[in-house]
Amino acid sequence: MNEVGVLTNEVSVLTEDQINFYNERGYLRIPKIFTPQETDELAAELDRLIEVWAQKTVGWTGPWRKVYMDADTEKKSMLTSMHDLHFYSGAWARAVMKPNLVEVLSNLLGPNVELHHTTMHVKPPETGHPFPMHQDWPFYKHQNGRYVDVLVHLDDTCHDNGEIRLLEGSHKQGPLQHIVRTQDGPCHPHLPTDKYKLEDTVAGPANRGDIVCFNICTIHGSHINVTNRPRRLVRLGYRDPENVQIAGQSLGRPGLIVRGFRPRRSGQDLFSNNGPREGEATFD
Repeated sequence: MNEVGVLTNEVSVLTEDQINFYNERGYLRIPKIFTPQETDELAAELDRLIEVWAQKTVGWTGPWRKVYMDADTEKKSMLTSMHDLHFYSGAWARAVMKPNLVEVLSNLLGPNVELHHTTMHVKPPETGHPFPMHQDWPFYKHQNGRYVDVLVHLDDTCHDNGEIRLLEGSHKQGPLQHIVRTQDGPCHPHLPTDKYKLEDTVAGPANRGDIVCFNICTIHGSHINVTNRPRRLVRLGYRDPENVQIAGQSLGRPGLIVRGFRPRRSGQDLFSNNGPREGEATFD
C-alpha cells in the first residue's frame, strides 16, 4: 500500500498530506498505533473471546463463493467472528478509546467522534474465509460518508494470509447497489464479481499494532488465508454522531462518544433507559 507519512505511538496528529491521501484514495495505513505490549494483551484477549464467545461459521453466502474458491476449498472455508468485543473485554474497551487512535479519527471525522461497533474478523489457517468485493455501507447504512472503519492488526498481514485489498478512490462513488438476493434466496451483500475484481485493487499489508482506516464506501475485499496460522483482525467502526444511521447492524443503538460532544437534533429525546419498546430495534 502507498503510505504517506508515519505515525508513532506517541504522535497522533495526521499531517495534511495524510488527510489528503485518505480523502483522495479512501484509505490510510497508520503504523504502531498500539504498542507491542498492548497488541499482545489485545491478541490474548481476542483468543480468549474466540474460545468462550465467538462463532465459527462458513462465513458469507452468495454466488461469489464459486468465483473465489474451488469446490473443495469452498466446503472447508470458515470464518471466526463476533460483534462488540468491548462489551466482553476490558482490554478492548480501553482499546476503542485509546487517545492517539481517537485523535487520528478526529482528524478524519471532525471534533466529535462516536464508536458505532466492533467486530472480530479471524481467518482460520489454511482455508480462512476470503471476502468478495463490497462496501461496508450495506451492512450499516448511514446518511453520509462521515464514517471510518478501522482495522486493528493483531498479526502481520500479507497476500498469503489474506491482507485487506482496496479499490483506490472508490468511495467517491458513494453507496452502490449490492447483490443481496439470488434465486436461492437472500445472501450477504457483495458487488458483481464480473465488474469488481480483487486484481484491480491495491494491497494493504500491515504489521501487528498497525491500523488501516478506510471510508464506509471504499470498495474492498481479500483473498483466502492459505498459511498455517490464523489471521486476526478487529474492525472498529466510528462515525460523526450527526451522521444518522438508516439501516443495518446496531440500528437504533447509541454509541459511545469517545471524543467531543453529541449535538442534539431538533426534537431529539434523551435515550431510553427502559429497554426497547415493541417494534423498536434491539441491540442484536
